[in-house]
Amino acid sequence: MPENLELLGEQIGIEIELLGTEVEMGSFRIDILGREPNTDEKIIIENQLEQTNHDHLGKVITYAAGLDARYLIWVVKDVTDEHLKAIEWLNEHLDDSIRCFLIKIEVWQIGDSKPAPRFDVISVKNDWVSSVKKTAAVTGISSLRLKQLEFWEKLAIFIKAKDANIKIQTPGP
Repeated sequence: MPENLELLGEQIGIEIELLGTEVEMGSFRIDILGREPNTDEKIIIENQLEQTNHDHLGKVITYAAGLDARYLIWVVKDVTDEHLKAIEWLNEHLDDSIRCFLIKIEVWQIGDSKPAPRFDVISVKNDWVSSVKKTAAVTGISSLRLKQLEFWEKLAIFIKAKDANIKIQTPGP
């Protein structure tokens, strides 16, 4: 499992250190509890190897609230539009320090090789939105600079989607 966490971490740009699986929290069990070693922030990973549903969305939120987690990762087989919108809404309205990830998992096998997971990031907090809010409020940035920033942010997202191994600097205005 550590190699899968490493793959997941590489895909979303966060180092994940495993703290435990099926970790008890009250009458619930967290699928995977981790932490980001550099910041010591908690990471909640909820696995749902089926289509998204309200039960699992509620679990992600409950676990995060109970442990004051900063990273909420929901790994699923299929995503409904309603649950995608819910994660997008959370990312738009939660504090900038909290990141909600909706990840679609696939299993790939080439020839006789061992099956391996492939993680596809469906939704994550848009850093452009939060950086624009901060920058515009502090510096009174021009609309042209905001458009330039939006372009570079979208280009960074495009490049990451094409090759997750490319390290992209966070765009600024």
